[in-house]
Amino acid sequence: MYFVTRLPLSASKKNAIWVIVDRLTKSTYFIAVRIDWSLQKLVEVYIQEIVRLHGIPESLGTQLHFSTSFHPQTNGQSERIIQILKDMLRACVIDFESSWERYLPLAEFAYNNSFQSSI
Repeated sequence: MYFVTRLPLSASKKNAIWVIVDRLTKSTYFIAVRIDWSLQKLVEVYIQEIVRLHGIPESLGTQLHFSTSFHPQTNGQSERIIQILKDMLRACVIDFESSWERYLPLAEFAYNNSFQSSI
């Protein structure tokens, strides 16, 4: 789970994107959030957006790996996803002159339906 921050305020007052990656299937979820939301609010959003679609996992299977600051090569897959997301949203906002939040579901759909060479 990663956050893309320092985005312009959207019409619904969101200013960040929560990026959630399923490392097995390479499915990625882009969720518009506010950077100042509490953990409780993020849990509610997680339940609405992820658990609603996939159910409660029997185990999360998470592993904690620390990465060094300012060294994006440490977590290459996530860094690449975030770069692709930024490029897609930048193109949509420049071409259609609208809020980034409006195109977030389309960016998620496009990313998840593109060819992933590592699968």
